[in-house]
Amino acid sequence: MALLTLSNAHLAFGHVALLDGADFALETAERVALIGRNGTGKSSLLKILAGIDKPDDGLLQVERGLRRTYVPQEPLFAPAISVFDAVSEGVREAREARERFENHDGVDHDELDRLQTRLEALGGWDWERRVDETLHRLDLDPRQQVDKLSGGLRKRVALAQALVAAPDVLLLDEPTNHLDLDAIDWLAELLRAYRGALILISHDRAFIDATATRIVELDRGVLRSYPGNFSAYESAKQRELESEALANARADKLLAQEEIWIRKGVEARRTRSVARIQRLEVLRARRQARRDQVGQVRLEVATGGQTGKIVAALENVGMRYGERVLVDKLTTTILRGDKIGLIGPNGSGKTTLLKLILGQLQPTAGTIKRGTNLNVAYFDQMRAGLKLDATLADTISPGSEWIEIGSTRKHIMSYLGDFLFAPERANAKVTSLSGGERNRLLLARLFALPANVLVLDEPTNDLDIDTLELLEELLANYAGTVFLVSHDRRFVDNVVTSTLVWEGDVTPGLWREYEGNVEDWQAQRARVRASAPPPAPVTPASAPAAAAANAPAPASAAKPKGKLSYKEQRELDELPGRIEALEAEHRTLEAALASNELYAQGRDKIAATQARFTEVDAQLLAAMERWEALGNR
Repeated sequence: MALLTLSNAHLAFGHVALLDGADFALETAERVALIGRNGTGKSSLLKILAGIDKPDDGLLQVERGLRRTYVPQEPLFAPAISVFDAVSEGVREAREARERFENHDGVDHDELDRLQTRLEALGGWDWERRVDETLHRLDLDPRQQVDKLSGGLRKRVALAQALVAAPDVLLLDEPTNHLDLDAIDWLAELLRAYRGALILISHDRAFIDATATRIVELDRGVLRSYPGNFSAYESAKQRELESEALANARADKLLAQEEIWIRKGVEARRTRSVARIQRLEVLRARRQARRDQVGQVRLEVATGGQTGKIVAALENVGMRYGERVLVDKLTTTILRGDKIGLIGPNGSGKTTLLKLILGQLQPTAGTIKRGTNLNVAYFDQMRAGLKLDATLADTISPGSEWIEIGSTRKHIMSYLGDFLFAPERANAKVTSLSGGERNRLLLARLFALPANVLVLDEPTNDLDIDTLELLEELLANYAGTVFLVSHDRRFVDNVVTSTLVWEGDVTPGLWREYEGNVEDWQAQRARVRASAPPPAPVTPASAPAAAAANAPAPASAAKPKGKLSYKEQRELDELPGRIEALEAEHRTLEAALASNELYAQGRDKIAATQARFTEVDAQLLAAMERWEALGNR
């Protein structure tokens, strides 16, 4: 039996139907990713499933005693509340029941029995231990005030509050917003191990692939279900769209033929004409009721004049705030056309480093030489540049109905239409927009500015997947320089050509440059850490010897090449065949996951195939790295 079932649900805001006879069922231990365009009603649907809102029509059936916990995009907490108290709100019922049981003056015996039974069901006797364990697991300081935490840590507190309640169904709205790459990996691991059912809204494709067992798309008021991960959904969705377009084209052609016939006049016998006229009425009604696929955003950026070949040259740059070192001895050169991803945890100094490169801050050590003719356009993740009481038209082009992009002159209504804003919304206030629509508006204003350097600070938050893919394509073909701060791994992988990575856990303020994308950086870092010998403990007596051991080795000794043992030589000879076999199995499993046949064989078969694919992927990477290591020797 399903944990919760939504039947024939209807929900409308104004003349737009967000839910139009939608049906949904959630099974035990399912992990469902809810996707769709911005403004289609995903958050509204999640609130309905959480029991917070109600549909205009339809029925929501919930299993008796089912516990649901909802975590919104932007969690709210009481002012000046500590982390421990905020997380304890997740077990409020158990806490209050125990307090009442322990202070039972005036409570009759039957009520005490009921309280004791409820306490045991809620696990209320040891709620403090559960809170402490959850805080430790999420690496949160119970004494800190929530008001003073960063957005990523506040999101962790909200997740801790939900997890400590141990609900049967966990509902998460954009859980990866404000989380860094390591935190997103941690959350994916946590959700995979979660025993309850899960419904999440996310536009992070890599995160969905790592967590979801089913994709549910909200498209034009209807829910469509796709078993498997996001990659399987993409293949199935493409086939569906092609079939839908073909069917619509046939229907439109038939309608056009019948309209021509009716205008010529009724020429055949009366009975045949009446039937044909009735069919024409049906065709007209169907065409009027059809909700066509929402158009694509049209992205075009106004490029300023070309910069010099060198955008910025940093030499031993350092930046300190008191005792805190954010940047230490950074030397790098940024050239025109570079697309650089800045990677680091929240609070590591990514924004500070950007401001140093662009000249908005001066370093406390070292020198920075900047190129000529730099026109910078800045996308701020906090949307500070948007005035909530301004209209959409004034935000894009204040005081003018026209806008110039390169050599093209566009009317403001047409330009807003490129970003999927209807003409009648041009005079609407920014405050009426959803989070994703505000990000689209900010992109529209950004791309209207003549710029040869784009700085994008978390541009992917709240953007739908279709817009993300178009933005990826635009940035990949952009002739200027791009600085990108994003925690959407696939987006970064598809855009950047190099990364600047914070490694302050090794040395305070240390930033290193790596060629390639996130995957390349992680592979290089793993190889470096695997080859580094563990540091030996240094005592005062052995300090001189340790210093001599850590001194730079002569060039001839930099890469010692020892002779392979018999066992290692045999392993090296066998590795090519093993790699070939793993690659073949990898291709077979990948094809199986992308096909529809697998998803008709049941949940156990799907899970086993996905698990084997992950295992083979890891074995293949390890075998190739081992082959390289032995070959180098």
